[in-house]
Amino acid sequence: MASPAVPATGALPAAPPVDDPPAPAALAALPIVPRRRPWRYVSGGLALLATGLLLRSLAGNAAFEWPVVGDWLTSAAILRGLLLTLWMTAAVMALGFALGTVLAVARLSGNPVLQSLSWGFVWIFRATPLLVQLLFWFNIGALYPTLSLGLPFGGELFAVKTVNLLGPALTAVIGLTLHEAAFAAEVVRSGVLSVDQGQLEAAASLGLGRGRVLRRIVLPQAMRAILPPAGNMLIGTLKGTSVISVLAVHDLLFSAQLVYNQTYQVIPLLTVATLWYVAVTSLLSVGQYYLERHFARGATRAGLPPTPFQRARAALRRTVGR
Repeated sequence: MASPAVPATGALPAAPPVDDPPAPAALAALPIVPRRRPWRYVSGGLALLATGLLLRSLAGNAAFEWPVVGDWLTSAAILRGLLLTLWMTAAVMALGFALGTVLAVARLSGNPVLQSLSWGFVWIFRATPLLVQLLFWFNIGALYPTLSLGLPFGGELFAVKTVNLLGPALTAVIGLTLHEAAFAAEVVRSGVLSVDQGQLEAAASLGLGRGRVLRRIVLPQAMRAILPPAGNMLIGTLKGTSVISVLAVHDLLFSAQLVYNQTYQVIPLLTVATLWYVAVTSLLSVGQYYLERHFARGATRAGLPPTPFQRARAALRRTVGR
């Protein structure tokens, strides 16, 4: 068999010419085709189908008695209970975080006595259930029937019976405040500890005062770590006020119970309370979102992400532009 001819010079055959790479303008003109994800649409469709079936079941279930729900949703008795619930939530959160901040400062201080007392407070009130604490404070008159104030070597200035001093509403505020303060102390302490120590050292080297360092450096960064758990605590306190119904405090749930004990319409009145809890919780969640967005300024170089309204407006503009 004859072998292929080899050039006389002994050189290898020339390689085929290579095409020049496409120009950047040609690459930019190519259409961008997104990756197809068919299962994403399938799973989304199944989720929408299941949600639609659930909503249809709720709307079509005669046991909910939706006309009765509409009649009682804005009744005077329910609205009075709602106002008491909102008032108690605001008071407990304000007092709880004020006391929790003091406990967090004591925990972070260099005083071992304050550290131990703060740790002991947090340990006791986080270790006992809220209902037990409320019942304990409600029956505090069995331990201290009378509260009095007197001079060391003199007579008694005044005395008051505990039963007349601590009513159900005040007892609920005290119990909820002490319970929330134990959790708020850990939230504030974790937020302060999340600030980089190097920034505090740099501020000290510049001669900044402790108050200015706290306002300008510590708090803006600590709030990013404090706000998410604080928002959860606020929502938890709003729902936790339903526990005080055992003390006969006329909150939202107790008001609904009083009504259905007379009308025997249990499901509609529980639905009324649920709708109000969902509505208030949703408003609080929106406020938490914008607060977190406010304190997140400067955290990333990319800037703040668009809000849901900005996303909807951008999507509408794209749709109209087409």
